[in-house]
Amino acid sequence: MRLTVAQKIIKDHLSIGEMKKGTEIGIRIDQTLTQDSTGTMAYLQLESLGVDKVKTKRSVAYIDHNMLQTGPENADDHRYIQSVAKKYGIYFSKPGNGICHQVHLERFGVPGETLLGSDSHTPTCGGIGMIAIGAGGLDVAVAMAGGEYFITMPEIVKVELKGCLKPGVSAKDIILEILRRYKVKGGVNKIFEYWGEGVKSLTVPERATITNMGAELGATTSVFPSDEVTYEFLKAQGRGSDYREITADEGAVFDEEFVINLDELRPLVARYHSPDNVVPIGKVKNIRVDQVAIGSCTNSSYRDLMRVAQILDGKTVAEHVSLTISPGSKQVLNMLAENGALSKIISSGARILECGCGPCIGMGQAPNTDGVSLRTFNRNFKGRSGTPSAKVYLASPEVAAVSALTGYITDPTKYISEGDINLPKHFLINDNSIIPPAEKGENVEIVKGPNIKPFPQGKPLTRDIGGKVLIKLGDNITTDHIMPSNAKLLPYRSNIPYLADYCLLPCDSEFPKKVKKFGGGIIVSGFNYGQGSSREHAALVPLYLGVKAVLAKSFARIHKQNLINNGIIPLTFRQEKDYDDIDVMDELVLENILEQMEGDTIVANNVTQNKRYTLILDETERQREILRAGGLLNFIKSR
Repeated sequence: MRLTVAQKIIKDHLSIGEMKKGTEIGIRIDQTLTQDSTGTMAYLQLESLGVDKVKTKRSVAYIDHNMLQTGPENADDHRYIQSVAKKYGIYFSKPGNGICHQVHLERFGVPGETLLGSDSHTPTCGGIGMIAIGAGGLDVAVAMAGGEYFITMPEIVKVELKGCLKPGVSAKDIILEILRRYKVKGGVNKIFEYWGEGVKSLTVPERATITNMGAELGATTSVFPSDEVTYEFLKAQGRGSDYREITADEGAVFDEEFVINLDELRPLVARYHSPDNVVPIGKVKNIRVDQVAIGSCTNSSYRDLMRVAQILDGKTVAEHVSLTISPGSKQVLNMLAENGALSKIISSGARILECGCGPCIGMGQAPNTDGVSLRTFNRNFKGRSGTPSAKVYLASPEVAAVSALTGYITDPTKYISEGDINLPKHFLINDNSIIPPAEKGENVEIVKGPNIKPFPQGKPLTRDIGGKVLIKLGDNITTDHIMPSNAKLLPYRSNIPYLADYCLLPCDSEFPKKVKKFGGGIIVSGFNYGQGSSREHAALVPLYLGVKAVLAKSFARIHKQNLINNGIIPLTFRQEKDYDDIDVMDELVLENILEQMEGDTIVANNVTQNKRYTLILDETERQREILRAGGLLNFIKSR
């Protein structure tokens, strides 16, 4: 059988089920990663599983999302994560060492292995030939404890790259072009696999930019072959022994195929407020910008920032522009400092931020009121920047750097004639900010600050469930809508009772009061409910508030699984017109739910309107057992 790269890796790790499209499979996980926004909850869940040590080949805990320490909450959470890591056999990347995806690519990723991360941009490591998947923290905790990770066997989409990029056009433009074609929900239950002569023209950091932002397609993951380019990168990182060649077999059959001619590609920009609102740069040129932010896990590599330094060299940022640079790792920052590129960046008037996510997750650098912010990030959801009225555009480092100089969104191809940035033969390697686990973890004491509260757990399903429709939402509701993650709230990520007062606040300022008044209820939404982050807080907080079910036209992959993991039933409308029929405060009842779950549909009674709706229960038998048990933890403990 001739296999694709993705199929080869999945086959090597298949533990449960058959590699048949559309069926549920369980795969073994070699590596995991967490970050501080999701890690506290994941490690609380790991503790509850009762294992002595992680069972993976390598697990790493990163501190990169919330490093602003305006109170003790963040520092306390960091100490908790470090102590858990020490005890359970997990490597700990200290604050300032870098963004989890950039550091993992540099120091830990291994071609042919599987990686599960409690961050939706974990597919970054697909750039070196891993099957790297973002998931909720509980799924990652189970993987650390030795359990399989379950997915629907995805369709494999072949993306054939032809030709080479022109100067001023970048890998960011490749993934923006795919988002323009497929939109934010077009990749659900698909793996995007890159193939063709154009692949060899892309460095590993460029490949990682593409796989990173593939998360915005809703894809399960994205993957490149592991080839001589991969080997040169790993060798330069002092990890040549980790290399393994993995390429698709000639004649391998894909479920879908399309071609991108790199030499025909031109710079693209995603307009506010969605990563798929993509247009040629000519349609937004001459828009005055107030802020330019370069970095994030998408575009903070050595190659990206060397290109930025090249553009800024000897020039000055426009007087009305604030330019910030967030290096992706300590390695990147050290190397820029040693070769003089950092001096060129600073001399231009740029502001250097800590090696971390920072502005991308809304942790600082919120734009001015009604401001225009041009960012190299992967998301531009409304309000994510910290300023609800801001207009956030997404673009490449080349577009961002040139625009910072001109003060307006500018096509960089008119300003850049130089060829590519060559990666070094040897990267600067200094892992002194990565703390290894203890040899005897049983002697390590776990440190918990007062802000760390127990997480809520679901209860087994009873005969009937129901409640009032507390809110009716539109399409593409993100996890940032469901559970805001701004600079004021992120320090409370380990305090679900506190966060409950902010659930769905951007959509309805009365929702937290309403749900508490009625002791829970039901949420109704449109297409792609739960788009965005893997943060399971968007399921844990509704669970805490008593939400019983979510009725939607469709769900984003990770959030749907997070709902199931926490015992909240996700149901889709068989007839979309039923969505239009339901009003806020209608009373819905799902009678004999345990009996109904034996089939593929659930009937909901609208008591208020005396109507009945047929809903699709699109869950596997295993997922139904999890829902019956009241969540994944209950399910595991019962077995």
